[in-house]
Amino acid sequence: MAEQARWTRARLGRCGPPLDLLTASFRRHVYAPHAHDEYTVGVCVGGSEIIDYRGGHLRTGPGTIVVLEPGEMHTGGPGNPTDGYAYRALYAEPALLADATRGGLPHFREPVIEDPALAAALRAAHTELSACPDPLEAESVLPWLLAALAHRHSTGRPVPDRVPGAGLVARTVRDRLADELTDPPSLALLAADLGLSRYQLLRAFRTTMGVPPYAWLAQHRVTRARALLEAGLRPADVAPLVGFADQAHLTRWFRRVLGVTPAAYRNSVQDGPYRGGRDSAA
Repeated sequence: MAEQARWTRARLGRCGPPLDLLTASFRRHVYAPHAHDEYTVGVCVGGSEIIDYRGGHLRTGPGTIVVLEPGEMHTGGPGNPTDGYAYRALYAEPALLADATRGGLPHFREPVIEDPALAAALRAAHTELSACPDPLEAESVLPWLLAALAHRHSTGRPVPDRVPGAGLVARTVRDRLADELTDPPSLALLAADLGLSRYQLLRAFRTTMGVPPYAWLAQHRVTRARALLEAGLRPADVAPLVGFADQAHLTRWFRRVLGVTPAAYRNSVQDGPYRGGRDSAA
């Protein structure tokens, strides 16, 4: 296991606050005692780490979640002399966890958490955003996962799940995203316009549409991309026209939605028997 660490900075929405992501793999590194202003939420992905925290020793293992609260001193180092430790961590402003709870900042009595489904979701989101830190994706996914973390494992009381007028809220957000697909507005701004918290907006959208706002927008972008590819544009030219960061970003989503790459799709519709158009045989 090599000694390496990589930081990625995502933004929670267009012009939104930053959120840092750390991808770390250490064999011998030991952290000096320190604290963060944010909640540190980590998922162990290999080996084992020993963390000195609250006067005791925490031991992580693959798949465990660790939550260290703002301002609390801690260290970290290898759990044994041979295996090292690897983890993914994000550093969340306290308001992100408080947004979906009542009664002040959420408190985590047990810093080491066993929740395989949530750990897998946090790891997947971290991997995706480290590769392509899209602001709307970060804002669609991370606050939702942090809310789930607070609801399941902290002392915070969840805010009510029901959002009055959820269908209208979702349709309003959907239409704004479709209208501004290359530079979508932040969900925090849309929520403020609707008199909601960001968590309430996410709840209303997911309940109505079945997917988070970013996933809906990405699929809408793929639909728009199909039309441009059918018109003969190259994937590299199509990607920025529909709001994807680059051709690789377009390709990832195109394959998720349609099962083929944009280039393969373009070639098939350009070289098929009805190249002149669907109505050319009429």
